[in-house]
Amino acid sequence: MTNEILLYAGAAIAAVAAYLTVAPRILRRHYKFPVPSFVAPFLDSRLRKTMQPPHKIVERSGIREAMTVMELGCGPGTYTLDIARAVGDRGRIYAVDIQRAMIDKLEKKLQKPENRDVQNVIPKVANAYELPLPEDCLDSVVLICALQEIPDRQRALGELYRVLRPRGVLAVSEWAVDPDYPLRGTTKRICEQAGFKLRESRGNLFHYTLQFEKPSE
Repeated sequence: MTNEILLYAGAAIAAVAAYLTVAPRILRRHYKFPVPSFVAPFLDSRLRKTMQPPHKIVERSGIREAMTVMELGCGPGTYTLDIARAVGDRGRIYAVDIQRAMIDKLEKKLQKPENRDVQNVIPKVANAYELPLPEDCLDSVVLICALQEIPDRQRALGELYRVLRPRGVLAVSEWAVDPDYPLRGTTKRICEQAGFKLRESRGNLFHYTLQFEKPSE
């Protein structure tokens, strides 16, 4: 009897685990919306940064000193400060998110004593369809598990194309744990449809980054 109870309990746990993994993916397939701000503690967690390390994001995205970068869908700034330090004092980063609550969390993070050396972050509340930036002003745009949250991705990519300089880089990173996770081929197809050219593919199935370039026409 005890073995039967354990067997049923194990099956129930497995079913719940499967539901928690599959159900969000099904929901997100039909309904695209930003990750709620209450998820910020997980986004900023040590576990998240262990599985999707900041130094790999920076390296694979092609971030270099003195660049002008926009991180679209920055959330609470999980990777923003790492990008800011990578571009240095001669660079700048526009940290853009559609949710005021996320930008508030980023601004509080910037005020912490250990982060006061970072003076090159410009937080902005904006949506991906109407960016408050002029044409051809950015060296790089970084999206970390953010592209698939946007309902009209082609419209957003058109806006990113507008603000990037010719030969500017669009770096899209995806992580298999994310309910919105797309296969590498899907990301490649979406971005190429918007006029970007694949420049480099890094990482693996679990965590990859694709670098695209805006052609110099």
